[in-house]
Amino acid sequence: MTVARCSVRSALLDEPMQGTASRVRRYLLIEASGPWGVEALRDARLPDGLKRELRRRSRSTGVRVLLIRRFGGSRIVRQPQVYVVDTEPAPPTAAGGRLTDVRDVLDLSFWSTTSDPWADLDRHDEPLFLVCTHGRHDPCCAERGRPVARALSAAYPEQTWECSHMGGDRFAGNLLCLPDGIAYGRVSPEDAPAIAREYLRGRLDLAHLRGRGRYPFAVQAAEWQLRTKLRLTGVNDLVLAEHRVDEIGATAIFTDASGAAWSVRMGISHAPPRHVTCHAKQPFAAPQFHLLQISKL
Repeated sequence: MTVARCSVRSALLDEPMQGTASRVRRYLLIEASGPWGVEALRDARLPDGLKRELRRRSRSTGVRVLLIRRFGGSRIVRQPQVYVVDTEPAPPTAAGGRLTDVRDVLDLSFWSTTSDPWADLDRHDEPLFLVCTHGRHDPCCAERGRPVARALSAAYPEQTWECSHMGGDRFAGNLLCLPDGIAYGRVSPEDAPAIAREYLRGRLDLAHLRGRGRYPFAVQAAEWQLRTKLRLTGVNDLVLAEHRVDEIGATAIFTDASGAAWSVRMGISHAPPRHVTCHAKQPFAAPQFHLLQISKL
């Protein structure tokens, strides 16, 4: 018997996407034409010592390392592009440059806590569009991601990159908009250029929004609920003022452009255990978020 792909199962179950963006405050993007293998920082064609050190630093610092490549991924990269993106400050910041040797990424100043993190990189003001196409990690990412990457690359060739696993395989095609760290799911090739165009104009597509990765999952879901109620699509229409999250619920306080404050209360439960990726060995009870109350303060 053929088992349906995880993205097909998720769509058939109408699984909510809101509150599922991977929680990341800083990204390190390294250009590495494929293949990437099953685990990019273990299997990609990078020097072994570099891969080990990147895994160690990622664990110790919380920096999310993604490998990127242009659509097609077959060209030889002699001076790999690198970007560092901080999604947390206001406004979020991106910087980039080219490396003479990919191992030089370990010497970039952003790793240091005492020096200027952008000292050896140039500010990058153009948004970046990352589409997960990491098929060896999960086939849904290639089957649904590559058509999205093709369409988006045709529309925005300089800003679009394929990327390694970003999380949420069952919501493929997955699109990440940087520097804000806005994640979208179930994006089709027809949707992608319009979503990117709206992001360039400072607006969000609420129908495909998974969340803003610098927020806790329940707060991501709370933002979507409030945006939907108030019909707010501007990237900066809401500012998170404070939040509290525990095992059974969350409260998030947002301010809107007029200065009004809104309280959003969310309940947290869990879906029945199921295999949430195509290669999952164990079932997982994914958290689910339901709106309890929205009130103007």
